[in-house]
Amino acid sequence: MKFSRPGGMTAFSIVWFGQVVSLLGSAMTWFAFTIWAWQKTGQATTLALISAFAFLPTVLFTPVAGVLVDRWNRKLVMLFSDLASALGTLAVLILFSTNRLEIWHIYVIGILAGFFTAFQYPAYSAAVTTMLPKEHYARAQGMLGLAPAISGILAPVLAAALLGTIGMANIMVIDLLTFLAAFATLLWVRVPQPPVSETGRASRGNFRQELRFGFGYLRTRASLRALVILFAFTNFFLAIGATLLAPSILARADGSETVLATVQSVGAVGGVVGGALLALWGGPKRRIHSILLGGAGACLLGVLALGLGPGLLIWAAGSFFFSFFEPFVEGGNLAIWQAKVEADVQGRVFSARHLLVQLPYLAGMLASGPLAEYGLAPLIPPGSGPGAGLAWTLVLAAVCGAAAFLAGYAFRSIREAESLLPERNLGETK
Repeated sequence: MKFSRPGGMTAFSIVWFGQVVSLLGSAMTWFAFTIWAWQKTGQATTLALISAFAFLPTVLFTPVAGVLVDRWNRKLVMLFSDLASALGTLAVLILFSTNRLEIWHIYVIGILAGFFTAFQYPAYSAAVTTMLPKEHYARAQGMLGLAPAISGILAPVLAAALLGTIGMANIMVIDLLTFLAAFATLLWVRVPQPPVSETGRASRGNFRQELRFGFGYLRTRASLRALVILFAFTNFFLAIGATLLAPSILARADGSETVLATVQSVGAVGGVVGGALLALWGGPKRRIHSILLGGAGACLLGVLALGLGPGLLIWAAGSFFFSFFEPFVEGGNLAIWQAKVEADVQGRVFSARHLLVQLPYLAGMLASGPLAEYGLAPLIPPGSGPGAGLAWTLVLAAVCGAAAFLAGYAFRSIREAESLLPERNLGETK
């Protein structure tokens, strides 16, 4: 009897479940890293650098990964990237267990892990296009947004509780076990290769030509180019909000792991609610509203509350809304790209987009700590309390980010992007 691998929404749901389990383990590990690094240095800049070093190679190598994703089997690329992430965790576990782990070790391992993660974004984004019909793209993005949110609800609480009992080493062991779920579910399902489109056939050439193709594709499509510019501006401010959340809470809550875990878990609940709503509803008919209004909401109801909040209740509410709107922003954006870009060139086009919008995000991550500790902190009146510089940096990022999102309505190429861009050519089946 011939074995039939699941396909379609069933296959996507299986892969999604494996990612939820894997992300739970990874989120627990990174929460433990955050507490360990804060206790070791007490500096927001250290936490920002840990995130930045893991993020940098993901951004820089994404265009190269995009070319290879379009050339290679996308399922194998996804398996490869998951395996590499597990090896990074294993390396940290060995260093920590032998009492040799230092901050710079996490920087280096973050760089190596980030290199392999560069393949993950274009592979998973492009795979959705071939696994599902376009009417399910927004729902799929809602489910993908749910995955980190679900893990985010449980991970901080579990990690905070387990740190004092089983310790950081055993949390990393749990993380390694959860990678098996992601690996096994990917092995089980069928991930179709994309059909060959006229655009994809014409784009074939040597590696350098294919590397440039994604950027040339964006240059000739005004609305896609405008969306890239919008996210390039807004991502800088969103990065400040995401990076300073943990150190600002720890600074104002006397280093309490429980308070940080509560704020992060409530934020994850917001992500689950937002992702579930998007998955069930599909989002607004005009997806640009999901992007612009959702982004402004994340800044004003999320980041601004985190900065101005006087205590746990407001911090938790800000974290909730920051995460609640994220699936709408990213889901609406990716649904537009998946519907408009030919499937067999999405690896290169999505990677070019990813590089251009994530470089400002990286800049925001790197600037957040020094801006708060050396830029705004000296301007804060004495007696304002601990973490005041961090809090006011969040306020500044919230106001600027919301203004940038709402300014998108002033430009026709953004406001009417969906009607100005033609539907993608489905091409011929391989």
